[in-house]
Amino acid sequence: MNRYITFSVIFAFLINYSIVKAQDSPLANQNAIVKSGNNIRFTVLTPQTVRMEWDSTGAFNNYNSFVVVNRNLPVPYFTKAVVDGWLVIKTKAIEISYKENSGRFGPSNLSVKYVKNTQHAFTWVPGKVQKENLMGTARTLDNMDGDSDVYGKKHLELENGLLSKDGWYFLDDSKSFLFDKSDWPWVMERPKHDNQDWYFMGYGHDYKSALYDFTLIAGKVPMPPRYAFGYWWSRYWRYSDNELRGLVSNFNRYNLPLDVLVIDMDWHKNLNKDGWTGWTFDDALFTAPAPFLKWTADEGLKVTMNLHPASGIDPAEPSYKTFATNINFDTAGHRTIPYVGSDKKFMQNLFNVVLHPLEKQGVGFWWLDWQQWQNDKVIQGLNNTWWINYMFFSDMERNSLSRPMLYHRWGGLGNHRYQTGFSGDTFITWKSLEYQPYFTNTASNVLYDYWSHDIGGHQAMHGQGLDPELYTRWTQYGALSPIFRTHSSKNPQLNKEPWNFKGTYFEALSNAINLRYQLAPYIYTMARKTYDTGLALCRPMYDEYPDAKEAYDFSREYQFGDNMLVVPIGAPMVDGYSTVKVWLPAGNEWYEWNTGTLLKGGQVTNRQFSLLEYPIYIKGGSIIPMYNDVKNLKKNPHQLVIGVFPGGNGSSAKIYEDAGDSKDYSKHYTFTEVRSVIKDRSLKVTVLPRTGSYEGMAATKDYQVKLYGSEMPVSVFVNGKPITYTIKPTGLNWGYDGSQLCAIINIPAVKCIGKTEVMVNYSKSEYADINNGLIEKMKNLSAATVGLKYRNADLLIPSAIGSAEELNAALAYYPARFYQLIKAFNKNYDDIPLNSKKMNLTESDKAWYLKSLGFKQN
Repeated sequence: MNRYITFSVIFAFLINYSIVKAQDSPLANQNAIVKSGNNIRFTVLTPQTVRMEWDSTGAFNNYNSFVVVNRNLPVPYFTKAVVDGWLVIKTKAIEISYKENSGRFGPSNLSVKYVKNTQHAFTWVPGKVQKENLMGTARTLDNMDGDSDVYGKKHLELENGLLSKDGWYFLDDSKSFLFDKSDWPWVMERPKHDNQDWYFMGYGHDYKSALYDFTLIAGKVPMPPRYAFGYWWSRYWRYSDNELRGLVSNFNRYNLPLDVLVIDMDWHKNLNKDGWTGWTFDDALFTAPAPFLKWTADEGLKVTMNLHPASGIDPAEPSYKTFATNINFDTAGHRTIPYVGSDKKFMQNLFNVVLHPLEKQGVGFWWLDWQQWQNDKVIQGLNNTWWINYMFFSDMERNSLSRPMLYHRWGGLGNHRYQTGFSGDTFITWKSLEYQPYFTNTASNVLYDYWSHDIGGHQAMHGQGLDPELYTRWTQYGALSPIFRTHSSKNPQLNKEPWNFKGTYFEALSNAINLRYQLAPYIYTMARKTYDTGLALCRPMYDEYPDAKEAYDFSREYQFGDNMLVVPIGAPMVDGYSTVKVWLPAGNEWYEWNTGTLLKGGQVTNRQFSLLEYPIYIKGGSIIPMYNDVKNLKKNPHQLVIGVFPGGNGSSAKIYEDAGDSKDYSKHYTFTEVRSVIKDRSLKVTVLPRTGSYEGMAATKDYQVKLYGSEMPVSVFVNGKPITYTIKPTGLNWGYDGSQLCAIINIPAVKCIGKTEVMVNYSKSEYADINNGLIEKMKNLSAATVGLKYRNADLLIPSAIGSAEELNAALAYYPARFYQLIKAFNKNYDDIPLNSKKMNLTESDKAWYLKSLGFKQN
């Protein structure tokens, strides 16, 4: 149980309000501070988090550090006492003991005990080694085949994370750089005198609270703009204006969604001849950049462009003279202005003179690609990756009307505040695909929750091309990853455009991209949860199930938000199917979406999936907000789909919305709560009045309630009035999608300030178990029967098989015959081996047909 939910609603509101007001405040509440002599200071930050300082001069640090940016939190309840010469501070979770007048901290004079429960009790002393850290992330996956460096021949080492089965995390912040208190806070070195500036978190196995506590002191994970959760097209390619227009035209032609257009480093001239750095559009590719960028905006696309700033400003750059004058740089000899990230005047001019004009033309945000020297050339130890992330993100915070967004590599603890990363140049192998889910999961343990991988891999192994099955499985995973971005090296064989693939591959790729957009409102709602709580969209199973052994053993499996579970496929198919071992946690049922199978929790099971299927599991009874046929996320669509899934006796969900790209999302947003209750063969779905507000929100919405895995209703009421059945629902009516076994209820023009109630009644005299894989049987039967015709065009299909193959359509055509049709299908499907003998099939065709349907042959 969350440790905060026992507080009153009013107290919780006051705490949240005070936290918002105190963000980025380095000075703690004086009531949270306990001193021992002149050189020791303890600050009780939360019931399980404490700051512990020893300073040789007594001049304690009251500046923000690169990691910790807020200490002004509501003061938790604690006691303090001196017992036999020991200062003892006790909260509801931990007990800190320090031997007074004993100087700097060490194992003989300082300890922390976990006292919240006995199950996960421990005692920590300085120097104690953690044994079971659950790991964090790494700067990059460049040149990795899975977790192995192809060129360096070494294993990737992840940094430690905040979470550990040991139940604690220790942060030594003594050597971290500080931020000064200027208008644009800048790097400041710590005083040189001896000090210890430590933070300790004791959380047992309450991992959720540990992540939340870290957001309180280290800052929240900012919400990416809504468009960032759409599909990104990226390729290292020398694209021209015309080529990109043709590319987007093909996305439209094939009815594929797109939100972000990524232009790699060839967008700029190579004026300094190093092949990397440049700041001016290449007019051989972009004759008129401003009209091109206006066209992308008109298409609803955000453009991001690649930057390698390390070579500075070349004399041939148009901005050179102005830049040099502004920073008093001697231009004699036409020397390049060197890049110095710690030079505030240099960076101010880089933004004001060079980058802001490009942003005004229409560049949405920047793809940073620092690959040069590790640390700053002036301030020793200042990590360039960490620092450049801060500078670019904070510049957008200060100067842009849009929500800050960038993507770059991981720079280290505290970089979660600059929210999106790209993992780099992986090799195109099954091993790389197999590793990425684990890598993404553990990154959430340092709040780096928005990794963007090169979907499909970046570079091919020598002599290898693009494996369509591997790329398809990678794309399916990408659609269920934090940021969905295709990318590859400048290799003419790596043509990943979906329309370059045929048949089932194209269908699977198209389905994956459209699934991303179908789930966009659910994903965006979970992004808000990440901002509020620190829980990632893609999170390891132990966040929710910390005491289950399987949560650690199934390290690639992950929760996709609160209500979905994904088991990514990481190996080639065998005989047309991928077999995946799945752990389904106890406590509820799980709906296997692609096959329509409701499975019991508390089991490990092997499941099979065709190329068109993927292991996605919905927690029984969940309510999932969705979209229909959306091709871009620039605006909030007027229609909202409310998906209600089978299992359980009811549920509730809150659906989040905001303006999408505004910076004021912390204050201006809405939630719409939806509840479902099942009782006596009736299902009631209630949409409560919307709460909150944001600029431009619509007064009405079209709701479409989809009841997945639903028997055919006998009646449907909306706000107490009956509505009629129709084969293709459009207005205020309802219908049935037989292929998904899904009742669909349309409710147009609903006032969002009102309540809407839907009552669905089912037969009390008849019942059919339809969530037993029936959807998969229908799909397989249709595909196999059609395939059989292509093997023998003159084939006559027996009526028993033909009628079974038409079940999905028949259910919509004849709703009153629902139970009769289901019963007949089950019998006819079981009789297929017998009826197949009537078709005069060759032994080869018969074997193929029965195998396609899952029948074992003697």
